[in-house]
Amino acid sequence: MARFTLPRDLYHGKGSLEELKNLKGSKAIVVVGGGSMKRFGFLDKAVGYLKEAGMEVELFENVEPDPSVETVMKGAEAMRKFQPDWIVAMGGGSPIDAAKAMWAFYEYPDVTFEDLCKPFNFPTLRQKARFCAIPSTSGTATEVTAFSVITDYQKGIKYPLADFNITPDVAIVDPELAEKMPQKLTAHTGMDAMTHAIEAYVSTLNCDYTDPLALHAIKMIHELLKKSYDGDMDARDHMHNAQCLAGMAFSNALLGIVHSMAHKTGAAYSGGHIVHGCANAMYLPKVIKFNSKNAVAAERYADIARFIGLKGNTTAELVDALIAELRAMNVSLNIPMCIKDYEGGIIDEKEFLEKLPTVATLAIGDACTGSNPRIPTQEEMEKLLKACYYDLEIDF
Repeated sequence: MARFTLPRDLYHGKGSLEELKNLKGSKAIVVVGGGSMKRFGFLDKAVGYLKEAGMEVELFENVEPDPSVETVMKGAEAMRKFQPDWIVAMGGGSPIDAAKAMWAFYEYPDVTFEDLCKPFNFPTLRQKARFCAIPSTSGTATEVTAFSVITDYQKGIKYPLADFNITPDVAIVDPELAEKMPQKLTAHTGMDAMTHAIEAYVSTLNCDYTDPLALHAIKMIHELLKKSYDGDMDARDHMHNAQCLAGMAFSNALLGIVHSMAHKTGAAYSGGHIVHGCANAMYLPKVIKFNSKNAVAAERYADIARFIGLKGNTTAELVDALIAELRAMNVSLNIPMCIKDYEGGIIDEKEFLEKLPTVATLAIGDACTGSNPRIPTQEEMEKLLKACYYDLEIDF
């Protein structure tokens, strides 16, 4: 038996933010990030609609990129004081992910973070509040997923939390919010969405319900991302849908080791964070080559290549064509090919090599590894990460 879970309601299209005024409740807490939602007027609109719905509204602002355990705890405490029956999270993946974790600690003050880190181990939510997610970026799809990523900065580790309990009740996918994304964010979030769709399609948990969502998302992203990056707002609007479709796929089929590696390298180095979407973009071609040693995975990568119109006479040629196409997309989006070139070389080579065994071990143990079509050994994961640092060929 398998399970397929999505939000109860998904509102999409321009102006769908207005649906907030139809929510039924008495109190709503709005969780937002660093200010873009306020700066562009979307926060005021959301608060106004919630007040039209007859709710008392409180804000929890300034959730940082890659939200921390500390921020989650502060937000949960604010919720316990205010006692909302709606949690409304809006912005990029960070405030929505943070709000999902806050939700658990709000309803269960005695639960521990260690408990929540165990996959599919959340207590039953919706005892006090329901959850509405409103994304402003076109990548994470956290508005439709059973996942949240929280960072423990003291340990330098990103934790992917996973439980169908944290799939939002309502998702509002209004493309007007995504039209304000800067170019670099458009590139990184777009390739994050591409990675979601590809990993979902080759996951060992793929099924008839997830495959069409993944394939259509891949085709849309392949056709639209560069146009969106270049400022085509019609393409930008459709990318907002594409990333959501990719999220529907991966929330149910799960992911693979591209994400395992991105989670564990993201906050591991003193030189700076590796932005999640950019990490995925750099690692994806390497992981495809590694996974293609698995015959079933290779055929599914070949399916993707055919579906987006790439040429090849054999499965191997189609896999290589897909890898080449993804690398070409990265070039067109000004995404580096390897960690060594990331942001002008901020990840120190010596530190990377010193931490390599530990990071590799953590990546293998990541929640996303189990559904990858090929499980790497410690030695193979270290070689994969080195290949991603230096842009080396994968021949193992």
